[in-house]
Amino acid sequence: MLDWVTDPQIWIGFFTLVALEIVLGIDNIIFISILAGKLPPEQRDRARVLGLAAALISRLLLLLGLSWVVQLTQPLFAVFGHEISGRDLILLLGGLFLLAKSVTEIGHSMDAPAAKDGKKTAAVSFTSVILQIMVLDVVFSLDSVITAVGMVDNLGVMIAAVVVAVLVMLFASGPISRFVDQHPSIKMLALAFLVLIGVVLIAEGLDQHIPKGYIYFAMAFSVIVELLNIRMRGRHVKQSEQQEAEPEASTMK
Repeated sequence: MLDWVTDPQIWIGFFTLVALEIVLGIDNIIFISILAGKLPPEQRDRARVLGLAAALISRLLLLLGLSWVVQLTQPLFAVFGHEISGRDLILLLGGLFLLAKSVTEIGHSMDAPAAKDGKKTAAVSFTSVILQIMVLDVVFSLDSVITAVGMVDNLGVMIAAVVVAVLVMLFASGPISRFVDQHPSIKMLALAFLVLIGVVLIAEGLDQHIPKGYIYFAMAFSVIVELLNIRMRGRHVKQSEQQEAEPEASTMK
């Protein structure tokens, strides 16, 4: 009954799937972090937890409905000779939603709108944020579950890997969100990533496969370059403060 404990293949599949689920969840964390950042500080942590809880529930429901997920790959109709399945529709609609939302957020960031106040507005914003997170969770979860089904045959291993991956994402979402909030350039870069992911989802929905390794490499490279820029700007600020402090010190003497 506990043969799986000593089966190395199960453990290899489990840890590999956990790693892939975390990587595939990066875009989900970015999206949740940006949306939660629009809320009042006291609501952000709750929005992140609810958003990732919704992601976990949607993934588990899709895993439990594997037969339905498999049926999603069957063609529903054809447009100009191109067959469209249920999965394609979900990816297309999700990609368009993510693209529109990201471009809108970039516009808002550029315009720097005045902050809203009032409890009623905050409550409506919180509900809106959670609903938007839930919509995109379905799209990201579908991609995640299809990856899991293609890698592991054991449903228990899939469920365990998804739960562990979401828990890791939950702990990582707080620091990531705070870092994004503190650095506007990182937030703009994250929004650009979401635009890119939206385009990739639309391409996937049209059966134009783009290797995700290229996408994640480009994202990682961009983040490293921006982190170097942030560090360099921090040094310049310190040097400027020291130069301003030196004349003041000499004057006091």
